[in-house]
Amino acid sequence: MNEKARGRRSGGRAARQAARSSVVVEAEPYLTRTMAPVEIVSEEGLALIERNADTILEEIGIDFRDYPSALALLADAGADVEGERVRFPRGMCREIVQATAPAVYTHHARNPANSVQVGGDATVFVPAYGSPFVFDLDEGRRYATIGDFVNFVKLAYVSPHMHLSGGTVVEPVDIPVSKRHLDMVYSHLKYSDKPFMGSVTAAERAQDSIDLAGLAFEDGFVTQNTVMTSLINASSPMAWDATMLGAAEAYARSMQATMLSPFILAGAMAPVTVAGVATQTLAEALAGMTFVQLVNPGAPVVFGSFASSMSMQTGAPTFGTPEPALVLYTVAALARRLGVPFRSGGNLCASKVPDAQAAAESMATFIPALMAGVNFMLHAAGWLEGGLTMGYEKFVIDADQCGLASRFVAGVDLSENGQAMDAIREVGPGQHFLGTAHTLANFETAFARSEVANNDSFEQWEEDGSLDAAQRANGIWKQMLADYEAPALDEAADEAMLDFMERRKAELPDTFA
Repeated sequence: MNEKARGRRSGGRAARQAARSSVVVEAEPYLTRTMAPVEIVSEEGLALIERNADTILEEIGIDFRDYPSALALLADAGADVEGERVRFPRGMCREIVQATAPAVYTHHARNPANSVQVGGDATVFVPAYGSPFVFDLDEGRRYATIGDFVNFVKLAYVSPHMHLSGGTVVEPVDIPVSKRHLDMVYSHLKYSDKPFMGSVTAAERAQDSIDLAGLAFEDGFVTQNTVMTSLINASSPMAWDATMLGAAEAYARSMQATMLSPFILAGAMAPVTVAGVATQTLAEALAGMTFVQLVNPGAPVVFGSFASSMSMQTGAPTFGTPEPALVLYTVAALARRLGVPFRSGGNLCASKVPDAQAAAESMATFIPALMAGVNFMLHAAGWLEGGLTMGYEKFVIDADQCGLASRFVAGVDLSENGQAMDAIREVGPGQHFLGTAHTLANFETAFARSEVANNDSFEQWEEDGSLDAAQRANGIWKQMLADYEAPALDEAADEAMLDFMERRKAELPDTFA
């Protein structure tokens, strides 16, 4: 092919690509599932697990460590307290949680159009959480900074497939631990107007999160509405520590939502069996949710579960294996029976780079989470290296899959247009549908379209640089950041938040532990 001809072809193709990329992706603030969750355990099996969890609570008990006020609160409610060990009369926890914990709540965003429903038939996708490292194809793996944190807040904001801005999307290690929560919460409120998660690493940091949010929203709004859903991890096996309890109490007193979430590495922090992990998860979560409801009846709680398998040879966490998926399906069903929203899932992997292993392992977690009816899907985008690393390219690839999933959970369209009988009558036997009025009316929206995958011919793909998925994602995240425009933020509110941060940082020591 001569250069002139090649130029014409490339120009036309480039124009078509530009037109496609300029299409605005329509997105709802959260997904609404039309299909019933997949159930893998019988009613009898779920009841058995519930009885076994009650046995743990009644006979073995749960430790509430270094938090005397929690022990007093639980004792007053009828629990048997011996030292830091709390034993609950059979059925006590379930009765308390079901009496006051909401089945569904609204997590309000600074922009009301972005507020989400948590619970019921809704699913929200949330970026990965807590990584001290970041990875991209240009610079490789490195410690995360506040610059990386802001980048991921911006990426979540501009992505139509992320419903929350996230929480500790990365750990900004260039800021002292004692102060970084202020910069993180401020970044969520400044660079995004989607819902977000608060800090949980100390009770006072949780309170700082509440106070900062109060400055960004209208006067009094935060005292009456849930604007944060924050992650409270159990110290599995069968213990809650003072740090998590203090943060949970601070949020509960302000009617902010908490996810009471056992973090389990099966074989180390729980038994190796699916039923054993599910039983212990239920017991730990019930104890945590009971505490929150006693602190403030009606405060939103989410039943959380994070369970991975482990290599019995090395002790390393493994992802993409069948057993955690079975745990996920089982615990999701237990949450529905309890009547509270459920958190689990994500795009989890052990791979260090966004490669085939990362994709395969991520799908082995993501699909069960989707089919089990997870309400709050943390770690939906960006997770690498067992959660130690947040990947720029991985974020884009995962978010793309979340976008495709939104079409899947919408189910089958049985409207007149969906039935397509007019098109079938028009074409008849032996013809094609390409030129029918129905196809022409639907061709732009008929099929979900990946923003990352390449479906060109080999020759077209080669001409465009022979890029693999990670390389294409590299260009996408850079373009997303280049196109980013900050949401509106009242100038007075911004100044108030900055003043608050300055005062609090002056009061806090510079500590990195």
